[in-house]
Amino acid sequence: MKKVEIFTDGACSGNPGPGGYGVILRYGEHEKEISGGAEETTNNRMELTAAIEGLGCLKERCEVTLYSDSKYLIDAIEKGWVCKWKENGWMRNKKERAQNPDLWEKLLDLLERHEVKLVWVKGHDGHIENERCDALAVAQSQRFKK
Repeated sequence: MKKVEIFTDGACSGNPGPGGYGVILRYGEHEKEISGGAEETTNNRMELTAAIEGLGCLKERCEVTLYSDSKYLIDAIEKGWVCKWKENGWMRNKKERAQNPDLWEKLLDLLERHEVKLVWVKGHDGHIENERCDALAVAQSQRFKK
């Protein structure tokens, strides 16, 4: 199985507001950057979208190390919250709906296709790939500013 590294970040100017995401995919010596954005979104949606877009680029089952500075993304998966939300009809508790079920569904599907190890990195702390992903994401969010 191919070993791939995926670095992701999302950004939002206002929350909600114009947002963007940045992704670096690395396989051996090869690197690819992708980015995109939305006119009206949230930071959490962009963080999830970055992971979805990165994993979605893979054409075959891979062993993936996915790096993110989003505790929302990492904790929801590693602590099993997202599976509980899904089991409960996308409810966090009896009164509160889980946010972003559309994106979580896509991400869960992609996580099943690959062997994924999640790694949290501290944002804005000099991590080279995280800083680059942040720059890509911010640049995309700027495209929508009026």
